[in-house]
Amino acid sequence: MKFKFKIQGYQTDAVNNTTAIFTGQPNRDGTHYRRDLGKLAVGTMRDILEDDGYRNADVELSSKQLLENLHSVQTSAGVPLSKSLTKINGLGAVNLDVEMETGTGKTYVYIKTMFELNKLYGWSKFIIVVPSIAIREGVAKSFRMLEDHFMEQYGKKARWFVYNSSNLNQLDQFSQDAGLNVMIINTQAFAASLKEGGRSKESRIIYSKRDEFVSRRPIDVIAANRPIIIMDEPQKMEGAATQTALKKFNPLFVLNYSATHRTKHDTVYALDALDAYRERLVKRIKVIGFEMKNLRGTNGYMYLEDIVLSPTKPPMARISIEVKNAAGEPRRHFKTLGVGDSLFVKSNDLEQYRGYDIAEINPGNAAYPTGYVTFTNGVTIRKGEIVGDSNELHMQRVQIRETIKAHFAKERQLFKKGIKCLSIFFIDEVAKYRKYDENGEPVKGVFQQIFEEEYARLVEKEYHLWDEDYNEYLRRFYPYQTHRGYFSIDKKGKMVETKTKRGSDVSDEASDYDLILRDKERLLSFDEPTRFIFSHSALREGWDNPNVFQICTLRHSNSTTAKRQEVGRGLRIAVDRNGIRQDKELLGEDVHNVNVLTVIANESYSDFTSALQRETREALRERVHLTFEKGPRYSI
Repeated sequence: MKFKFKIQGYQTDAVNNTTAIFTGQPNRDGTHYRRDLGKLAVGTMRDILEDDGYRNADVELSSKQLLENLHSVQTSAGVPLSKSLTKINGLGAVNLDVEMETGTGKTYVYIKTMFELNKLYGWSKFIIVVPSIAIREGVAKSFRMLEDHFMEQYGKKARWFVYNSSNLNQLDQFSQDAGLNVMIINTQAFAASLKEGGRSKESRIIYSKRDEFVSRRPIDVIAANRPIIIMDEPQKMEGAATQTALKKFNPLFVLNYSATHRTKHDTVYALDALDAYRERLVKRIKVIGFEMKNLRGTNGYMYLEDIVLSPTKPPMARISIEVKNAAGEPRRHFKTLGVGDSLFVKSNDLEQYRGYDIAEINPGNAAYPTGYVTFTNGVTIRKGEIVGDSNELHMQRVQIRETIKAHFAKERQLFKKGIKCLSIFFIDEVAKYRKYDENGEPVKGVFQQIFEEEYARLVEKEYHLWDEDYNEYLRRFYPYQTHRGYFSIDKKGKMVETKTKRGSDVSDEASDYDLILRDKERLLSFDEPTRFIFSHSALREGWDNPNVFQICTLRHSNSTTAKRQEVGRGLRIAVDRNGIRQDKELLGEDVHNVNVLTVIANESYSDFTSALQRETREALRERVHLTFEKGPRYSI
């Protein structure tokens, strides 16, 4: 499969608004300069190397001209006018912000912007700075995927590379090549070494003269090119040390790209969450919430899983209750019950169910859209509610089950359309997914066990109700083949918690890492069995997949992870098996019937949506509220 890219009007607007700031700038090819070749050994190949270098030409517009251009752009873009240019000493002529909601293609936009700046003004040296290895890999993947697309538009390719301190010769190639050149660097490559003379290995390399680099400092070689710096998610890189380090790159100017800019500079384009939703550029969000609940008059356990409908029989309720076995011990079992059935009788006379006789089974109405059961004692339980059990693990089992059910329902809808369906589980402990025994061998964590049990049970229970071609697809893979974990990897190759400060990130040798982060095409193939992904904290900014349709948060309820951050992993519009984007241009009014992101939250619907709306309002800068579709409200 190969992704098909089309020219989107809003993305073109973002590019044009940025390039228009420099209207009046002469188009000058790379300015020639004499490169520092270091101390060359006489008689070696190095002493005959050419010293030609090509840097970005200076910005020749005055501050007044730049501000006039900026005001013209801001007026047409409908964003507030800057009173003056936001110029930060050492960071170039201008510092511009492009605001784009998650999932709308900001990486595409800034890559296209580089091509346009090169075409219009001759600038050819760019550095993309990112806050994490995950984002770095995502950017590198975008360059690979977009190579042919931009070749068709501009008749050239960008020469790009990821900065590697063990391969400093790439910096010479970056400097001496007159074409469009891009370096991608993550802050982990220099963030721990921002002070000259620092103790870290990276600090010694980038700030010191290296024998293997002919007694030159890499930072000086980079700075000689007057690169244009592109900041991807700048709000993650606002520390004083990072900003000080950026000045050492000697940038011509800085472009900032994010959905949420914490520090404002001069905004040239804004596409926020509300704009993206109204223009149907992202998925519609549906939320299923859970909450703890105890009903009066019982300490027993009940879980209303489903209302079973039949064209020839009255509705039946599938309820999990405790049933006394031959030894007198209660064990949980599912019972399919009808009006008049007694939970007391069905439980083999457990006292906590006395008085719980079913009076009504309603498949749904305006107040309870997913259905409910009423008992003769006046108690009502809604579909999805869990009563009398405060065990967190049981709640998580229900969440996993509901995620699989939502996945199957969506997958069945999309299967004939050739659109693969993915789901993500965010968890709070890697050990709950995968552990290691005393010999260091991986063993299944509790979430793996629960997932495979529930997956197998649901397939066995449900598959005969669906289309035969989809049934065959479900039966093609064993439960253990359908899921993978994406976590940090330690030096021994074991999955570990992500270190948020210094970060080991992930091993390049991990197959799960390669599939989930680098190989979107294979992940979206129906031949690849992986459809469910478990992640700790590694899948945040920098990773998304257009075909994520379910997100389940299995973290503790006091998690500080932002709602928008997790939801953002699934906002992008889906693609089919041929890489064709399922957008409004293709689907018309049906676009938000296909593109729906269901969030299975570990808190109540109202709590989750209130927090998500609050975060969104803050990003909208006092814009009106977003609305969310209300899924079944699950109480525990």
